Amino acid sequence: MADSAFFCTLSHEGVLAVRGVDAGKFLQGQLTCNLDYLSDSRASLGARCTQKGRMQSSFRILLEGDGVLMAMASELLEPQLADLKKYAVFSKSKLTDESAAWVRFGLENADKMLAGVGLELPSETDSVARHESLIAIRVSPGRTELWAPAEQAQTLQTRLRAELTEADLNQWLLGQIRAGIGQVMPATRELFIPQMLNLQAVGGVSFKKGCYTGQEIVARMQYLGKLKRRLYRLQLDASQLPEPGTALFSPTHGSSIGEVVIAARGEGNIELLAVLQAEAAEDDNLHLGTLEGPRLQMLDLPYELDRDREIQR
Repeated sequence: MADSAFFCTLSHEGVLAVRGVDAGKFLQGQLTCNLDYLSDSRASLGARCTQKGRMQSSFRILLEGDGVLMAMASELLEPQLADLKKYAVFSKSKLTDESAAWVRFGLENADKMLAGVGLELPSETDSVARHESLIAIRVSPGRTELWAPAEQAQTLQTRLRAELTEADLNQWLLGQIRAGIGQVMPATRELFIPQMLNLQAVGGVSFKKGCYTGQEIVARMQYLGKLKRRLYRLQLDASQLPEPGTALFSPTHGSSIGEVVIAARGEGNIELLAVLQAEAAEDDNLHLGTLEGPRLQMLDLPYELDRDREIQR
């Protein structure tokens, strides 16, 4: 089903809103992405880091009304909201949880349906199309997020069911894994720096913007460091889905060499993204959970890491 047309409800994420005249200025000093690049026709991935460069959250961000909306793992929304409010006290911006105000669907290979509701969405990743109160975001080739005010949820879902197969969230996450887009979950909060999730390779880190929390660490890694741990895509022949944060082991190294980021069921197996030590990944002797656990196989990602290209963002 991952290659056919379908839709599902994106029930695993919430929506954090930052609104007001200072919203952009305030967030520019907090996030890895460059808010100057956002427009009515462009969204972005991004993250918020600690002073040590560890990601507290990752998200998709877009302009809406008098501010921005950020979609992130639901369990991270309240702690991020509380923490951001500490820094927003002298800013003319208002931070709220708008999860209940929006309905979000994930669509795969559904451009014909989108055109039918007035959304002509370009194929370029991160492009945005708007029509009346609907918003469509191209998150990777063939995959789209469709946002609508909550009061339109029932009408929109009825139309989606009439034109597309309804799938469960697993199918959407499988597409995300195949696109190589990692995500901070509660179990991996403050565990990774952005480059460990390849966030710089998918447009979620800008090296041309000014200072932001954790920027010194992130920039130093890009310009001066050697990244020893990064995101890989793997396959597992097992029945039980591994949870984010599950350790991966290498008998060659005799210890834990990484953690699961997200996982989903594929066609007869499990696919996942994991942050691994590069040396262990090259050795290709990886096991889930313990040194004797199920063995994992390496799969390709749809992009290459290119430091020179990444620093131009």
